[in-house]
Amino acid sequence: MFHTVRTAIIVALAASCCLTTKLAINTVVASEPNAQPPKMNVLFIISDDLTATALSCYGNTVCQTPNIDAIAARGTRFTRTYCQGSYCGPSRASLLSGYYPHATGVLGYTSPRPQIGDRATWPQHFKNNGYYTARVSKIYHMGVPGGVQLVGDGRDHNNFNGADDEASWTERFNTPGLEWMAPGTGETLEGNPDGKKPVVGGNTFVVVEADGDDLVHADGKAAAKTVELIAAHKDKPFWLGVGFVRPHVPFVAPRAYYEPFLPYDKMVLPEKRPNDWNDIPKAGINYKTSSNMKMDERRQKKAVGGYYASVAFMDAQVGKVMTALKDNGLEDNTIVIFTSDHGYHLGEHDFWAKVSLRDESAGVPLIISVPGKQPAVCHSLTELLDLYPTVASLCGLEVPPNIQGKDISAMLDDPTVTVREAAFSVAPMRKAFLLREQKWAFIQYNEDTSGGIELFDTEADPQQFTNLAGSAEHAEIVAAFKEKMTEKLRQVRNNDL
Repeated sequence: MFHTVRTAIIVALAASCCLTTKLAINTVVASEPNAQPPKMNVLFIISDDLTATALSCYGNTVCQTPNIDAIAARGTRFTRTYCQGSYCGPSRASLLSGYYPHATGVLGYTSPRPQIGDRATWPQHFKNNGYYTARVSKIYHMGVPGGVQLVGDGRDHNNFNGADDEASWTERFNTPGLEWMAPGTGETLEGNPDGKKPVVGGNTFVVVEADGDDLVHADGKAAAKTVELIAAHKDKPFWLGVGFVRPHVPFVAPRAYYEPFLPYDKMVLPEKRPNDWNDIPKAGINYKTSSNMKMDERRQKKAVGGYYASVAFMDAQVGKVMTALKDNGLEDNTIVIFTSDHGYHLGEHDFWAKVSLRDESAGVPLIISVPGKQPAVCHSLTELLDLYPTVASLCGLEVPPNIQGKDISAMLDDPTVTVREAAFSVAPMRKAFLLREQKWAFIQYNEDTSGGIELFDTEADPQQFTNLAGSAEHAEIVAAFKEKMTEKLRQVRNNDL
């Protein structure tokens, strides 16, 4: 009996000692300052040609975007984020490479590789650190759905990669769509004053109220593929890029998404003022205007309604992706980013589409949702270029030297933090450059300003109707901005490339 009790005591003491030792070891490991936290996933969602003003979380009361709003409700919504190129190719190459367009050399629709060499892109950096990286549809500029328009023509849509960067990805998936050829009710709004032109392709304002469901279209297919990938790779860290092509023209979506915006004549156009262009340089008049597109008021209102329907369709696809994240138990281990490659004009100043450096075109929506961070709204100036170093830092990865973005992760804890005095953007085809400060927007055309300049006080004149560049009262401000621009251009070109 004594031996049995003694044995039991010894066993209990040994077990207690083991448990104490194990707890001590665990405590040491947990408190070890160099211990690596679990890797967080990254879900990067980018919409094409999306203005922040079309989203209900940014104040739109006509176009409702509940799924994007839900990301904003969990994350930080940035109100002063600017793209670095005001059309697709330069912007995407910039934010993915970590360098400004003049550093990447991508001023059109080409790969950044000739200039950046073997430097790791944003997704490639994660791939090199053990992440599964994949893109679905358009992340870099590429030719799908535009590269494959005919169904059953025998072509392999996965070979239409355009200016994509293969080294960035473990896998990549293209999603072809019918685009303007989708069966339904269509109308060409641009260059069609007599209404006789058929529905046409290209970078043309076309509305198609399409028959069939979401899976007829590229974005419906992209959402379905993303849902599949999330389930298949939930047990390994991933960097997953999802590119939705809507609301890029053509404005095509299943018929049901148009219903909230019918009849189109109830759409409200932006304020327009007589002689609005009189005080700006010729180069400041956008390449698409109501006049040169021959769009009367009816067509303009239908363009707004078609754009909103495309946004609502895209938002629904975002919802499917976010539901998959939740269903697979990944909400609390995934950083979610929602943005666009640039903004878009919907009739402001009688301008349409992108390319201009006014706020509607150069500004973008940006939402970053990080597990454990409190929701917030941040009015500090930021650039899309900042995403690479910020997300690398949040995931515990080294930020590569020399990339030109700034780590803004501190803003996620304190939205009053400032890292930039000004945001910089370019419209390379127009040789136009923007410096956007909190109060001032300064735009110059040509590096020697020979194409003219614009200066707007965005606090007194938020819609940028009055160009102050020729005002004697603002001569010192203009002179200071010219110096700042010269220095900025020097910096973006000379960054050890």
